[in-house]
Amino acid sequence: MNQRSSVRDLTDVLRSEFDRYSPGAKLPSSRALVDRHGVSPVTVSRAIAALAAEGLVVTRPGSGAFRGGTAPAGAGRAGDTSWQQVALSADSAAASGEPVPRAVDATGVLATLAAPASGVIAFNGGYLHTSLQPERAMAAALARAGRRPGAWERPPVDGVGELRGWFAREIGGPGGAIDAADVLITAGGQSALTAALRALAPPGAPVLVESPTYPGILAIARASGMRPVPVPVDTDGIRPGLLEEALAATGARVLLCQPLFQNPTGAVLAPERHGEVLRIARAAGAFVVEDDFARHLGHADAGALPPPLAADDPDGTVVHVRSLTKATSPSLRVGAIAARGPVLRRLRAIQVVDSFFVPRPLQEAALELVGSPAWGRHLRAVAAGLRERRTAMAGALLEAFPRLPAPHLPAGGFHLWLRLPDSVEEPALAAAALRAGVAVAPGHSYFPAEPPGPHLRLSFGETSGPAEIAEGVQRLRRAFSGLGA
Repeated sequence: MNQRSSVRDLTDVLRSEFDRYSPGAKLPSSRALVDRHGVSPVTVSRAIAALAAEGLVVTRPGSGAFRGGTAPAGAGRAGDTSWQQVALSADSAAASGEPVPRAVDATGVLATLAAPASGVIAFNGGYLHTSLQPERAMAAALARAGRRPGAWERPPVDGVGELRGWFAREIGGPGGAIDAADVLITAGGQSALTAALRALAPPGAPVLVESPTYPGILAIARASGMRPVPVPVDTDGIRPGLLEEALAATGARVLLCQPLFQNPTGAVLAPERHGEVLRIARAAGAFVVEDDFARHLGHADAGALPPPLAADDPDGTVVHVRSLTKATSPSLRVGAIAARGPVLRRLRAIQVVDSFFVPRPLQEAALELVGSPAWGRHLRAVAAGLRERRTAMAGALLEAFPRLPAPHLPAGGFHLWLRLPDSVEEPALAAAALRAGVAVAPGHSYFPAEPPGPHLRLSFGETSGPAEIAEGVQRLRRAFSGLGA
């Protein structure tokens, strides 16, 4: 059982035992809880901290943990919040005079962020399994960062100069196509994408997105009142002919794409399409937001990766987004935006208004991590681990579902994109799978318009390895059988 599920289980057990203690009564010692439940001291400490955050436990250094007092009279009394439905539905007007929707739908994003219940295998995850995260290297980097002179001082709003320089070299390559002055440090990739779309398109504007695409992109656009317009992809990435047609038909001035190991399909933009996409965007006077989320997620058999679009873009067409989060930990929320020209000033202004800057200790820790010998070793371990898991999932799916179309096997990223028979209802299958003990991501959340058919996105990145993958696929097979599929 992994650490997170152990903490969750112990927290549930302790919560269920609270009736044994009166308010203010002392709970058993940490050592007693370790012996009674057969868990580690770290698990006990985290479970107590979780209960303290809920207000159920009060900790007193040197004395122990005590049951919290009863809630004051009237606390938690339900009021009438129905008025909020009217206030929240009052749409603003765009420049065209048409109303701009304000609804925020995070369903597709939450599907990958929600921690699965104990015993459930997570095929819906969006991060690395803890065994693939560089926990020791990150802890050491954070400790070294805390000892750096000025580590707790206010950082430059653009970001720490050394970190900006590292991202510039990573994005621009050895030719130096990107300079540190072209880079802003951001609080992860999602924050960077949000800033980019807000900088480039007003409310009510059309925004071109790949179809299918990462649900977080759709959520950002819709929450900002923009209209996502689909441009289909194939195994070679976004289709230039359809991109040109969509730009002409909509007048859109922004394309958001993932050229490398696209989420969810795993497609890589073919080399001959790189120039086509840039040419088409430049001719239309449109920006290309390049979400390069998977640059450090290539598998061990991937070979040399193509350079990003931003590395061959002297005219500032591309706004490039890069993040360290996917390759490290969900909590190392450090990313970057690279851009040229007036748009960089607008991006900087948006970041300052929204969040001032990324905390300096986190930037210093990221810099310590990527500058250490452990960074290269970690990337090699991730490449080998993801290849092993991808191969295991592909083989298990082929054996369990021989009549389904074989999914495209990407050489990077976390996911396989599985086409289902037209007769299968995605919500029913996802619910049946969860009852069988495996969480999956239904495909409809990845389409900005009507999907061409049912799909599942199956993630292998957050699994512990081949054995868990094999068990998860068997549970999925039982869910299929239970639906008569």
